[in-house]
Amino acid sequence: MTGTPPPYVPGHGLLAGRDAVVTAAAGAGIGGATARRLLEEGARVVVSDAHARRLKESEAELAAEFGADRVAALPCDVTDETQVAALFDLAVERHGRLDIVVNNAGLGGTADLVDMADEQWDKVLDVTLNGTFRCTRAALRRMKEAGAGGVVVNNASVIGWRAQKGQAHYAAAKAGVMALTRCAALEAAEYGVRVNAVSPSLAMHPHLVKVTTPELLEELTSREAFGRYAEPWEVANVIVFLASGYSSYLTGEVLSVSSQHP
Repeated sequence: MTGTPPPYVPGHGLLAGRDAVVTAAAGAGIGGATARRLLEEGARVVVSDAHARRLKESEAELAAEFGADRVAALPCDVTDETQVAALFDLAVERHGRLDIVVNNAGLGGTADLVDMADEQWDKVLDVTLNGTFRCTRAALRRMKEAGAGGVVVNNASVIGWRAQKGQAHYAAAKAGVMALTRCAALEAAEYGVRVNAVSPSLAMHPHLVKVTTPELLEELTSREAFGRYAEPWEVANVIVFLASGYSSYLTGEVLSVSSQHP
């Protein structure tokens, strides 16, 4: 039946004993859903976010459910290289290894090019593309040094493929994330690390509601074959697949998580 989300998929221990970092993991969006799904699959997780208060609340909730020994948190602004380095150092110090990195941090907005200021363009690119670059670089440096392989999953968007009015900065950033993913994958394959990305169309969460008009949300939802938006955990399930051994031969791929038709 269209319009109705499917039942939640329980964990199957796909990531037991693995250690992960998830950026922009506070709250009810894709990052928060991904942190939860990784924990449900048996991983230990370091969560980060630029919003310290929301991050502390998320850490407390996850630690209460999955155990304090499996959850750690550190605020991180991905536009700050010092903070990025501190996040990945914490992950290695906490668990002694780094197996999975999910780069979820991103920033959107709506503005036509003729009205867009340099500052608007720069901010979206710095968080969404440059932030993914900084975190990918930090992850690969540590994974290469450890010599034990690893997985990086980046969060792109179908807007990186498809045009949408008012989204030039975000579309350019997400297209850049896709290109970064492919290039990083070729380099990282030499030391056994896989780099892939997900490309969601429309996953509903509170932040999206705040920055998108009801009319646009209705229009975007109408394009989806299932007649509904994705639940954040449905995107997180695909991230779990890419982080697991079930995708062992995939690298440099961008998987569309979408039921959207042209």
